[in-house]
Amino acid sequence: MVKELSEIVRADEWAPLVIRTDWTDDAAWREVVAELDRVAGDEGRSESSAHLVEDRRWDGATSEDALVVAARDEELSVVFLADGVTMRSPLRPLLALDLGADDDEDLDPMYYQELIDAPPPREVRVVPAAVHMVHGNLQLANVDFPEFAEEAAADPDGVVRDL
Repeated sequence: MVKELSEIVRADEWAPLVIRTDWTDDAAWREVVAELDRVAGDEGRSESSAHLVEDRRWDGATSEDALVVAARDEELSVVFLADGVTMRSPLRPLLALDLGADDDEDLDPMYYQELIDAPPPREVRVVPAAVHMVHGNLQLANVDFPEFAEEAAADPDGVVRDL
């Protein structure tokens, strides 16, 4: 699976990577894909504006599973999972996983004990309409992941929405 993700992302690092980990509702998945394409202005194209991983080997994969595999690709800053919550919620929020969080593992406790004791959030829910915005800002380092987590915490549904 690692090789596959690397090859997919290298094709276009500006397209978000979305991995389907729940196969219970094909109609919900089609809604997610349609919204991703609509926001990117790609309705009617034969290929999606996002890198979609629709491989049943990912069925039931956890966020930890995805982090282990995706974190091996240094080009990725975030990966989005279409999991059970995505399929059941009318908002279809994807789970965004921060792949840059491991950058903090070598912090010196002498100076960074507070950050070590209370690490920033590593995941946040993002509605499909905001996936491209979140991905682009993280790729460019315009916004860091904790800022999106704060935005989600302030939202009544606990999600990041398109700005």
